[in-house]
Amino acid sequence: MYTQERTATANLVVGGPVAVNSYDNAIVAALVENRPVMLVHAFNGGYLRPAELKEESHDKGVKLATALDPATKEAQGHLWYITPAGFFGQRPLYLLESAAGQVPPSAGTAAADAGRGDDGSPRPQRRRVTVHQDAPRSTADTVQVGLPGKVGDKWRGKNGAPEDTQLWVVTVTPWGGITFVPITHPDTILGFKDHTVTADGEVRVTYNWGGDFTGTVINTFYPRLPSEWNVPYHHVFT
Repeated sequence: MYTQERTATANLVVGGPVAVNSYDNAIVAALVENRPVMLVHAFNGGYLRPAELKEESHDKGVKLATALDPATKEAQGHLWYITPAGFFGQRPLYLLESAAGQVPPSAGTAAADAGRGDDGSPRPQRRRVTVHQDAPRSTADTVQVGLPGKVGDKWRGKNGAPEDTQLWVVTVTPWGGITFVPITHPDTILGFKDHTVTADGEVRVTYNWGGDFTGTVINTFYPRLPSEWNVPYHHVFT
């Protein structure tokens, strides 16, 4: 069981000036221990999931689901890894990786040598949330879930780096949630098409009218460890 004693730090600052209380286990687990979490929306209690769960799907987006069906749970479509990926100035950068459709890389391949876990074994290949280069101006889908070499050209890397369209600033909000800002479009934030938060709503990169990295409630997600939360619920502000 995950206990508070495992997080000894008094305060942890992630991505910005807001201190994370050490007892917020889900945030610590997601950002430090790289454990998979559910990303639950602050507004309607739905959770993020890839539109397509199959490992061979690289051209579909992300949606907000309000019912956790057995097929999604079995495929781990409700779980995400928030994986460290370097720095942007003083801000840590992260990849949003789906637990659905991950594949262990074959030994000796470039993918296997690219990264290894604490136990020395190759990290599995995971599909990442990737931003369209023309987001949010384009009418095309502005996010996709796919491996770096398999998403379309407009999702491959704006500045020559293969992953730059997949890097996110993750900021902890004062109310205990997290928001995601793509580094290729720093004036935007991970939100929803037409700013409407509905069941099966399409996730888009939208202009961040809040004006800072914490955004607004409509762009906030609460990480939830799967052992703590397995049925969608509406968040109650107290």
